[in-house]
Amino acid sequence: MKEKPPLRYPDVKVGDEIPPFVVEKLTRADFVRYAGASGDFNPIHYDQTFAEAAGLPTVFAQGMLNAGFLAKCVTDYVGVGNLRKFRVRFATRVWPGDTVTCRGRVTEKYVENGRCYIAGELESVTQKGEVALRGSFVAELPPD
Repeated sequence: MKEKPPLRYPDVKVGDEIPPFVVEKLTRADFVRYAGASGDFNPIHYDQTFAEAAGLPTVFAQGMLNAGFLAKCVTDYVGVGNLRKFRVRFATRVWPGDTVTCRGRVTEKYVENGRCYIAGELESVTQKGEVALRGSFVAELPPD
């Protein structure tokens, strides 16, 4: 398998789309695995009885799990070592069975103190068209 060449500042234009990262049909097992990896053992994410007692129809994904998917989307594009800022805001819940598509676009290019940066918008959307997360990023890229 051929490795993708690293993204360089001249390669990027304002308006460029970040290739989507899709996670299909999330499961309760995904939520439990993430709980184990992250230490977020809030039962609202895996215990049906607890979720129903809280007035919810079922369990839902940890917000940081979805933030991790969005982070993968942007780091796949810019390279993990180039990401300088990453922010997200939770908009809605993601339920078992949902498919999440993470995507974004470049909104700005600039040079500051001799370093080359790109900035952009990110979002995570369910198969129903609901925005689960909105975010932004800044990445420093090689100048040539």
